[in-house]
Amino acid sequence: MQSDPEGVVLVVDDDASVRDAMQRLFRSVGLRTEVFGSATEFLQSKLSDGPRCLVLDVRLPGMSGLDFQAELTKASIQIPIVFMTGHGDIPMTVKAMRAGAVEFLPKPFRDQDMLDAVHLALEQDRARRMGEKAGADVRAKFATLTPREQEVMGWVTAGLMNKRIAAEMHLAEITVKLHRANVMRKMGAKSLADLVRMADVVGIRKKS
Repeated sequence: MQSDPEGVVLVVDDDASVRDAMQRLFRSVGLRTEVFGSATEFLQSKLSDGPRCLVLDVRLPGMSGLDFQAELTKASIQIPIVFMTGHGDIPMTVKAMRAGAVEFLPKPFRDQDMLDAVHLALEQDRARRMGEKAGADVRAKFATLTPREQEVMGWVTAGLMNKRIAAEMHLAEITVKLHRANVMRKMGAKSLADLVRMADVVGIRKKS
C-alpha cells in the first residue's frame, strides 16, 4: 500500500457502531482511517506505510487489547497506542501506560480528547521514523569508510589527538590527518560533535 506522509489511524474495536463513529471523527479532521473488528483481522491485514497510530479497545473478542499490545511489542512492531474502554480500571490503565501506551481514555470520551491523543501518537511515530531514517543514513555512510578510516573515527571520537592516534595505530601523523579528513568528508560531519553523535549511532567510539 502507498505511504501516507500525513499518517493513518488504525482502529480496532469489535463494535461496528464505534468503528463507524471513530472513522467519521478522524475523517472530519482529514485523517485517513482503517478499521478492524479484532486483533486477528488487524494482524492479517497489509498495513499502510508512513506514520501510524493504533486506537485500540481494551476488551476484544479473542485476544484482549492489552494482550495485543504485548504481542506487538514481542514482534517488534512499533505503533503508538491509544486505548479506549468502557470497563477501565486503575491497574489496567497503569499496565497499559507502563507498556508504552500514549493515552487510556474511558468511554464515553470527548472527541477532542481522542483527537489530541491521536495527534500526539502520530507525532511520536513520525519522530521515531525520522530518527530511524537518520540512523540508517549514518550507517550507510559509515559503510563507505575503509577499515582504517573506521578505526580512526573511533579514536577521534574518543577525544584522542592525531599524535596519540598515530601512536596507537602505528601510523605517521600525516597519515592520520588524511584519514581524519576523509572520515569527516565521507560522513558529512560539520564538526567533531557532529562526528561523535554519528559514532554513537554506529557504536564505534573507543575508550581513550
